[in-house]
Amino acid sequence: MIVGLGIDLVGVADFAEQLADKASVFEAVCFTDNERAYAHAAVSRSPETHLSARYAAKEAALKALDAACARAKIAPPKIEMRDIEVTRDAQGRPSLLLHAEAGVLAERLGVDRVLVSLSHDSGFAVAVVMLESFV
Repeated sequence: MIVGLGIDLVGVADFAEQLADKASVFEAVCFTDNERAYAHAAVSRSPETHLSARYAAKEAALKALDAACARAKIAPPKIEMRDIEVTRDAQGRPSLLLHAEAGVLAERLGVDRVLVSLSHDSGFAVAVVMLESFV
């Protein structure tokens, strides 16, 4: 059963401006070391595109968790962006890891599986996150 669904759209150019602000610690606060390393790897010609897709996934996950909280009639706790991590398998498929408070909340909500889909094209990045319970 689907217990939460979230979607988010990010404009890559606006996101790149936020990342370019040298006074900002935005990138370090929002992304894990692994996410940043992947986005800035030599194979990537556009780290802002990869980071914007990951940011969209984090926002979509927050929306999915919030929807699940509303369904369960519980108040959602504060979740840090770094507690939601986008990883990739050997074939490059994305997945989400929920750490700390995000993981505790998912367990409390009975989430058995987290699905994520990312895409970026024409200056935008989009992500969809679905939370499933097998009960």
